[in-house]
Amino acid sequence: MLFYLVCYDITDNKRRTKVANILEGYGSRVQYSVFECVLNSHQYKELRQKLRKIFREKEDSLRFYCISRHTFKHIEVWGVNSDITKPFSSLII
Repeated sequence: MLFYLVCYDITDNKRRTKVANILEGYGSRVQYSVFECVLNSHQYKELRQKLRKIFREKEDSLRFYCISRHTFKHIEVWGVNSDITKPFSSLII
């Protein structure tokens, strides 16, 4: 599982809503057009395929940032919605 920050700027309202709805199925909205997602490789590929169908390269912007364990430790969040998605937790059974 890897931690991804997905950011978008979609010009069309209908497409923007579709993108947000898709991303809500994969992660947590942390700002209006920014999502934190914890995904395995299959989920990441699936997400990209769904978004590719909606995305218009000449009109829109979509960014995927993969955050490493090392970098994740240095994330700072200020203000409202300061909870951060926890991708690297351990499960003890």
